Amino acid sequence: MGVKGLQNFMQRCCPEACVTVDLRKMASQHVARNTTSAHSTGPTLVVDGMACLCHWYTCENWVCGGQWREYMDVLKSWVEAFNSIGIRLVFFFDGVVEEQKRQEWVKRRHRVNGQISKIFRHIKEHGEQPGRELFCLPSGLAAFTSFALRSLGQEVFCSVQEADYEIASYARQHCCMGILGQDSDFIIYDSAPYLSVEKLRINSFTTVLYDRQRFCRAIGLAVPQLPLLACLLGNDVVSKEQMQHIRNNAMATYRKNNPAPQLGAPQAQMVLAVSQYVSSLWGGEEEETGHILQCMNLSAPHRELLKRGICSYLLPGQEDLQRGDISARPSAIALKKYVSPEILKACREKHVAAEGSMVYPVVFEGVVQCSNTLEDEQDTELLPQALVFKSCRQRIYGLLLDHDGSTVDTPAIREWFVFPGNPLKEPHMVHPVPVNLPCGRPNLDLLWFGTGSDVSALRLTSFLTILDCQDFTELYGSIEVSLLAVLCLVTYIVLQVQAVSQEDVDAYLSQAVCLSMKSPQELQYIKLPFLSSRAVQLGSLYVRGLSHLLGANCASGYPLPNTALMPWHSFDGQLFQSKYLLAHSGTETTVLLDSDSSRLSLFLHLREKLIETCRKRGRVLQSRPTPIAPEQSHKSTSVPGYRGRHAGWTSGGCEGWRTRGEVRGEHQHRGGWRERGEERTDRSENDNRERLWDRGHRGGGQHFHPSTYPEHHSGGLHNMNRPPGQSRGRSYRSRGRYQLAPRWSQPPAPGT
Repeated sequence: MGVKGLQNFMQRCCPEACVTVDLRKMASQHVARNTTSAHSTGPTLVVDGMACLCHWYTCENWVCGGQWREYMDVLKSWVEAFNSIGIRLVFFFDGVVEEQKRQEWVKRRHRVNGQISKIFRHIKEHGEQPGRELFCLPSGLAAFTSFALRSLGQEVFCSVQEADYEIASYARQHCCMGILGQDSDFIIYDSAPYLSVEKLRINSFTTVLYDRQRFCRAIGLAVPQLPLLACLLGNDVVSKEQMQHIRNNAMATYRKNNPAPQLGAPQAQMVLAVSQYVSSLWGGEEEETGHILQCMNLSAPHRELLKRGICSYLLPGQEDLQRGDISARPSAIALKKYVSPEILKACREKHVAAEGSMVYPVVFEGVVQCSNTLEDEQDTELLPQALVFKSCRQRIYGLLLDHDGSTVDTPAIREWFVFPGNPLKEPHMVHPVPVNLPCGRPNLDLLWFGTGSDVSALRLTSFLTILDCQDFTELYGSIEVSLLAVLCLVTYIVLQVQAVSQEDVDAYLSQAVCLSMKSPQELQYIKLPFLSSRAVQLGSLYVRGLSHLLGANCASGYPLPNTALMPWHSFDGQLFQSKYLLAHSGTETTVLLDSDSSRLSLFLHLREKLIETCRKRGRVLQSRPTPIAPEQSHKSTSVPGYRGRHAGWTSGGCEGWRTRGEVRGEHQHRGGWRERGEERTDRSENDNRERLWDRGHRGGGQHFHPSTYPEHHSGGLHNMNRPPGQSRGRSYRSRGRYQLAPRWSQPPAPGT
């Protein structure tokens, strides 16, 4: 949300209102002014988390899915810098999209889709990441950042209304030192001082303060008149087009009274013209806004729209107009009957504390949205993430809204998911699907509030059933929890996307297994010979999948610690891209696992479980190596470890692609999901080679057959993960070296 052009006007035409400040001095002055205040909690900055994301994510690689461990280090340093000067931070993130702003949200999503198309075109043409002019945040960055900040001991809130409104309300209510963000609406709100994150220099703790009092003096208005000015200029509630006639009349009057205006820019003239018009409407500062609106030449619908826009800026204690109750939407009221009052209360608390995922918008709003993802609209074989994870969401909805064991009359959930080909003219209506267990349908109150070993086992079974991975129950406690989540996610993707190959699975699993051995610095300096656009989409698909795992985990009553589902424990974009190139070049499995025997043993075990589960469901994983773009390889240096069929990725090693007649860049498509609709059918490919299970054995040395593991001797790691009362299963005797770590009792240190 923001007033188009207002901040630029301040910087160009009202420089006296843009003041460079030292945050340390501001903090000292704030403490001195508030020493006698009963509500004083020390200097506090309320941080608009959404506005800060592009400033926090300074990692060089952004297109491969995210450099999550490196990003965690950046966040930790940023937080520690403010703590070192005694400034407390409180973070807010967007939790909903208000329906009155849906069309503006859609417009922005379409703009980003156009940018994403350019990103993939650049990768295909140049084999490298585009410059920052096409920068796009990694998928899921906002959601995972809130968890990251909480793990760093910070106070984090997720909004149930417009986030800007909640930020301004919190800052005013708690007498905060300032609001750190990048949105001109913070000039309009009569709240704490607005500080620019874009102008922030963390080394010197200086930034620019946009002073609303000085701004008002410069344009001849009072602070209470700013909301009307904002709406007439155009914002996310009142579009510029809807108030065009008011601005035209104001501009005509302004030019008549100022034949030689000092400020020549049309936008500057417009702000001054509308300011003079707003000033002329007030007979006195005490005049009510409602009376002013009645005096304006507006139709009834436009008057009501303007009233709603003004109300959006009025904070608690400031209202001279009635602010609507956003929680009283018909869809929200209709869905509340499907859950108990205790669930409603817990659901809202989890959401506000940024601990829940997906449950609040389902139960309270009946609507779920997901922003843009790095997806190639030209790749017709890889399904968009919105379609890949649809069945997972349906089961989450079914679990949340299964009232008295029935979802027959449950209303459909309105989904606003951005993906290629979706015009976003209206939401997709998605019906809940019940979660059926051998013991019947799980009760949500029991899952969330029940105790005992049986309930713990029920939570885990519910979570695994949502992902169609019930077979992995016996693995709980025998492998690291984050790797269990990886296995569930990759298995789900394989079951949903027929185009995913053996090589893709090897890339997913090998990078997850090897990640724990890499420091953030090692990951940062991985050198890639070039990028695969297909791997870029697969990386984003995986990270979006982690968001769905969080939703399934929350709905099931948290059988797994949310910490284990964070991307910095299972994914690194550059590492995945490197493993993808290795796997698709035919590199030996031992090399894929960095020649580490224990990691190879674990990798083979996970892959065996995945293949076995998929086979039971009729999904036979095929080997289908994707040709690598030979024209790009001569630009890159040799990368140690790339010793497959095309050692060193040299131009000479790429000649084989040409002689085999394979296309440049990506594999040939034979008709995709758009032509077939959402559902895909499995089909055989005569040109696929069956990949040998023990490819990694050709290099000689010790053999690691996937079904052979050392015995679990006494004195080894104890099973601390299994829910009480759950049987160990047949695999207990064969855990041995692939058991890595017990379930975390508390979040581990960042980067671990």
